[in-house]
Parts: sequence; C-alpha cells; structure tokens
Amino acid sequence: MKQFLLTLAIVAGLFTTVSAQETPTTGDLFDGLTRPLTFNRMIPPYALEVTFSKTVHIIFPAAIRYVDLGSIDLLAAKADGVENVLRVKASTQGFKKESNLSVITDDGSYFTFNVKYADEPVKLSVEMADFLHSGNVINKPGHEIPVFLTELGSEPPMLVKLIMQSIYKSNRQKIKHIGSRKFAIQYLLKGIYTHNDLLFFHVQLKNTSTVSFDVDYVTFKVVDKKIAKRTSIQEQIIHPLRAYNNMTVVEGNKDERMVFTLPKFTLPDDKQLIVELSEKDGGRNQTFMVENADLIRAEVINNLEVKIK
Repeated sequence: MKQFLLTLAIVAGLFTTVSAQETPTTGDLFDGLTRPLTFNRMIPPYALEVTFSKTVHIIFPAAIRYVDLGSIDLLAAKADGVENVLRVKASTQGFKKESNLSVITDDGSYFTFNVKYADEPVKLSVEMADFLHSGNVINKPGHEIPVFLTELGSEPPMLVKLIMQSIYKSNRQKIKHIGSRKFAIQYLLKGIYTHNDLLFFHVQLKNTSTVSFDVDYVTFKVVDKKIAKRTSIQEQIIHPLRAYNNMTVVEGNKDERMVFTLPKFTLPDDKQLIVELSEKDGGRNQTFMVENADLIRAEVINNLEVKIK
C-alpha cells in the first residue's frame, strides 16, 4: 500500500511539473508581494524579418553603442566603415522560434525589435526615424526615457544634441576677439556656452581662397603661458565629448560652422587653452588661444529653443 501511494505521489508530482511548464506565463505571478509590469511601462518593439540568404540593413539616427541578440539564430554587426548602420541576418536557415534584438545609440535612444524568420523579407533596408526631424517631438516611440552614457554623466545625450543644434541654428556672434587668420583661412570662436557640467564651443572656418581646406583634426589642450615651459609632459589634452556638424572639408570661398561639447573646466592663472585646427596634407594650420576670463564668461543656457524642420 505504501509503495502504491508513493507511486501515485510521484506521478502526481510529474503531472504538476508538466502542467506548470506547459502553461504560458503572464509575467505577473511571482512568490511574495510583487507589482505587475503594465503595458504603459513597456517599450513597444518593432517587427523585423530576417533570412539566411540576404542581409537586412538598419540605419539608425546616431552611432551604435550597444547591440544585444536574443539567440544564436541571429547574426549582427556594424557595417564596415560606418557607425550607424547595423547588418542583420539569420545564422540558421528557417529557424522557428521568434527572437529579439536591442540597440542603444550614441544619442541615448533605445530600440528593440522582435525578430522572426522569413524566406523573402520585404523590408531589407530600414531607416529608424530620428524624432528631432520627424515633425513631432512628442511622437517619439521608445525614447521617453533616455539612456545615460558614461562620458556625459547625468546629462541625457538627446538634450546635449538639442543644445548643440540650438547653438548652431541661432548662429550668434557672442565673441569677437578670439580667432586666427592666415593663408586666406580664418578660424573663429563665435561663442562659449555652459550647461551644468558641460561647455559648448561654437567655431567657424572661413575659406576665402579657391583651394578647398580638408580638416585633419581639431585639438583642445591646456598649456603653460610661458612658451619656454611648453612640453608634451605639461600639455593636457581635453577630448571633445560630442561634435555637431562635424566638418571634414570646407570648399573654396565657403564657410562652415561646428559646435563642440567639452567637460566643464577652468584654467589657473598660468595656463591657457590652445585650440588647434590642422589641415590634412597641408600647411594652413590655424591656432587660437582662450583665457580663463573667457571661460568664466560663458553664456548659461537656460531657455532652449529648437526649430524642427
């Protein structure tokens, strides 16, 4: 009798286990006191189809910082030589179970996709809309909560982008005494702005020659004021965190502007900031200096006005 009851108990236990596994979960039933995740907390995923013999390309509005694949059925990588295009395809032909894909971009946006297999996907090239240019700032699916990136600290990347765009579009001449001019090239500092722990430098390059100016790099470095003491050891390079309208070439008789985002800093009395612009395969390099008095007079950004086309 005991053996019979033990057998029944084992069978009942197996039945309970199988039933529990076969019953789909709602995601809301947990042991103890829990709160269910309601649909207004969910970021709706996009639908994406992939196949084994073709590649799907997804173009994002900013550089890709993070990619996660839900299963080994998917393959994904950034396209060679570019930062904002992701190529996706199936690693297994005809996989049955649906998978997912998540992407975080440089502007702090988060995108999520539900992915399934299709023999012939209709959408092989997909462009993810940037809500700044979609005509409606409020209509920004999946972007309500920004992703914070390490280098920008507590500043939402999208806000930083909006500030740079606002400075660029307003195009105000706040500074008139800082710049460099030689070889028919004029490199000007138009303004310095500040917001919380960030500084924004608005610069302009005017090319009054007939020969195009190819930009190699722009360097921000803090050096001693005394020329004799300027050594590589005493130079402190400040790397820009972001750049808006990152110009690579300025054609003859044209001008271009750019906005750099830097971490907030000030200068001791014996230091100055040197901004160097180098020409690629050329000698028309430009340099101007910024004093601490210029930095502490940076305009505070309180009201942000951006016109979206």
